[in-house]
Amino acid sequence: MQERKAWSINGILGIGLIIVLLALGAFGIYQQYFALGIVLILIAGILISGITIVQPNQSIVVIFLGKYMGTVRREGILVTVPFSVRRTISLRVRNFNSNRLKVNDVNGNPIEIAAVVVFKVVDAAKAVFDVDQYEDFVEIQSETAIRAVATTYPYDSFTNEELTLRGNADEVSNQLTAELQDRLQVAGVEVIEARLTHLAYSTEIAQAMLQRQQASAIISAREQIVQGAVGMAQDAIARLEADNMVELDDERRVALINNLLVAIVSDQGTQPVINTGSLYQ
Repeated sequence: MQERKAWSINGILGIGLIIVLLALGAFGIYQQYFALGIVLILIAGILISGITIVQPNQSIVVIFLGKYMGTVRREGILVTVPFSVRRTISLRVRNFNSNRLKVNDVNGNPIEIAAVVVFKVVDAAKAVFDVDQYEDFVEIQSETAIRAVATTYPYDSFTNEELTLRGNADEVSNQLTAELQDRLQVAGVEVIEARLTHLAYSTEIAQAMLQRQQASAIISAREQIVQGAVGMAQDAIARLEADNMVELDDERRVALINNLLVAIVSDQGTQPVINTGSLYQ
């Protein structure tokens, strides 16, 4: 089904024509031209049945004897196909807030997720004839798309190697918008934006996942601290040897590296111990 323009004329012109036909019909009857007068009055009555009003950002789908006659988008008062069924479809931008859905992310962790979908109807004919109750269709397909996107990403990750639901909101929103547009195109609906409004671990695993996040964060931080400590120890030994301040054999180099790593990596402040002797005594 493709939207097309329905027949219509300016309402002011149509009403003026109706008044003229009624006046001519009454005059014909007064002059005893009964057949002509009745015909003119009947034509005026037929045109009256086609009067309709279209508000801004609305469209009227015209159906005559079960056949789609077209869509009227021009705002104002109009005269269209007489004795037709006319369905008003809003073209305004609307929001749909989904319910909180419980799904599993790509790692199998149960999460709660919800989103807001901003959409509008761009093809009234498809919205009326290609789907049954397009508002319900938008709601069901939106929740289906949210579930589909949620199962393709992990909730969170402490590495930069993969996209996550929590850390890559823009990328997830773009994929959700594209997924929805593919599903809602059949209903003549354009998806303007789709963005997550709620994201959390399910209550039954929230505490356990919080501990897991804390442990992962600690491990990630430790890795960075160790990497930095090794680099600092290497730089310190290289500078000492480059300036010819000391000559270090393998054993003294290992001892110095050990002391530097302990001092840098330790969670608590280290207490220096002055060695007045020699490593070899």
